[in-house]
Amino acid sequence: MKARHVAGVLDNRAARVWLRRQIACAPDHGRMDARKAEPVTLHRYRSHTCGALRESDIGASVRLSGWCHRIRDHGGVLFIDLRDHYGLTQVVVDPDSPAFADAEKARSEWVIRIDGKVKPRLAGTENANLATGAVEVFATALEVLGPSAELPLPVFGDLEYPEDTRLKYRFLDLRRDKLHSNIMLRTRVIDSLRRRMQASGFSEFQTPILTASSPEGARDFLVPSRLHAGKFYALPQAPQQYKQLLMMAGFDRYFQIAPCFRDEDPRADRLPGEFYQLDVEMSFVEQEDVFATMEPVIAGVFEEFGEGKSVTRNWPRIPYAEAIRKYGSDKPDLRNPIEMQDVSEHFRGSGFKVFARILEGEKNRVWAIPAPGGGSRAFCDRMNSWAQGEGQPGLGYLMVKEGGEGQGPIANNIGPERVAAIVEQMGLKAGDACFFAAGDPDKFYKFAGSARNKVGSELGLIDENAFAFAWIVDFPMFEYNEDEKKVDFSHNPFSMPQGGLKSLMEDDPLAIKAFQYDIACNGYELASGGIRNHRPEAMVKAFEIAGYGEETVIERFGGMYRAFQYGAPPHGGMAAGVDRIIMLLAGATNLREVALFPMNQQAVDLLMGAPSPATPKQLREAHLRVNLPEKEG
Repeated sequence: MKARHVAGVLDNRAARVWLRRQIACAPDHGRMDARKAEPVTLHRYRSHTCGALRESDIGASVRLSGWCHRIRDHGGVLFIDLRDHYGLTQVVVDPDSPAFADAEKARSEWVIRIDGKVKPRLAGTENANLATGAVEVFATALEVLGPSAELPLPVFGDLEYPEDTRLKYRFLDLRRDKLHSNIMLRTRVIDSLRRRMQASGFSEFQTPILTASSPEGARDFLVPSRLHAGKFYALPQAPQQYKQLLMMAGFDRYFQIAPCFRDEDPRADRLPGEFYQLDVEMSFVEQEDVFATMEPVIAGVFEEFGEGKSVTRNWPRIPYAEAIRKYGSDKPDLRNPIEMQDVSEHFRGSGFKVFARILEGEKNRVWAIPAPGGGSRAFCDRMNSWAQGEGQPGLGYLMVKEGGEGQGPIANNIGPERVAAIVEQMGLKAGDACFFAAGDPDKFYKFAGSARNKVGSELGLIDENAFAFAWIVDFPMFEYNEDEKKVDFSHNPFSMPQGGLKSLMEDDPLAIKAFQYDIACNGYELASGGIRNHRPEAMVKAFEIAGYGEETVIERFGGMYRAFQYGAPPHGGMAAGVDRIIMLLAGATNLREVALFPMNQQAVDLLMGAPSPATPKQLREAHLRVNLPEKEG
């Protein structure tokens, strides 16, 4: 319970002020303060919180209310660990106490009120892990405020439990210490973000929730209009257009802790339905201005709440193409020191016919993944089995022995000279290994990146006490959509192409880079942003390349298109995922561990029963008719 009690101590000052006000207005119950020997009034439910009592309170008569966290019977004497939001206090009820009969009836998670006297714990029984661990309360009266039915999941401890049960009874799950602490961490992180943004000259604005549909890269949640039959609002995937319009309106520096809604398939690092982001926009800025402003904000939060872990200073700028080539990811985990390299030339025309034939293809390459200290047959076999489990035919490797000699099928086929060249290029030593991925990098880079992560994790190369940040820059403006056989936006359609309108008019679209950037940290994308395309003619041309005519731009982005006609300042910004920031700071691996009332993996709210059918009356009012898919079989 340590984490919550530390938080409880921080909260107690405000709590005590509140309690003093309540006590001042409370009726006189005729209680006696043992230290002053004069009548005092006690608040109906508590004079102190369960995290407030200290040695200085010894001798005082107190009233506490909370949940029975744990009840222990030690030879007829009952010990109740009484818990509230602020902490935990040990309550002692002996057989001579008037409270004993009621205490015997109490069960786990019953809500009770205790009156009693504060006493020091016996020598040797103090609990250094509790803020209240030097004292205990001897109960003289007990009132049951709220009995509890049999619990569907345990509150005491943080044992693993089926996720659907935890989500259905989320109000109980939130009582558990770890999750409770995560949610309190969330509130403090958001407070810190707000303070830091305001200190940097930003003003907070609230943008509309009911808006128009916009192609942000995911499906919209649609809301039918009752007043406008057959038409729909959309919940915002992000406040992108509104924040740009705020720049048109001359507000200069905007931020918002913004709710965003996307109808996406859920996964561990993405909450289904809704999420929150620190949304930011600035006028009269270039890319480096955004970096210089936001880097201290994000780094500062991680330094404040990172519990001593190192935080990258002067974040590196890594071009997208370099990130893919070195790390196999545009959100690389830089705690892992492994960098991949292209070793194609060492395999061209070599005796290793598999790779030699692959390299006959113009786009094909061979990438090497070094494995420091991984030069054992057992480890290489494990990696090969892992690759097969990932749907690959295997994972080629060579091991380095004393004197730089190579060992393994690849080494045996390419000869000592080529082995020596690879060893030198990759900086390998005796006892190391090297793995290889071959083919079209556009198709195998994700697998190579996963192999890099696997090697780093298996060999203990990842620095677990660090938050390793980087800016990923120079994203391609466009990409080829294989499914629809057309050029499409690769990132954010509102970003400025490097080279401006001239580049859009003259260059190969797939070669154009954009002023787009991400923040990567420990293998996660924490933020994404860009300098905006604020010239209407350039905006129209960019959308034309992606297959949208000017009429479509005016129809779907009319507000912003019109605003660009009336003096648009250069502007840019970003959005950082609040949920992911808190997930990293909490040491969690699932966003549902840092959200209050999340849905399950099937996008179902098991607590509230959403989604649910609409009533016939609701459907009539919204001018809708349900057309359900036919059941199979």
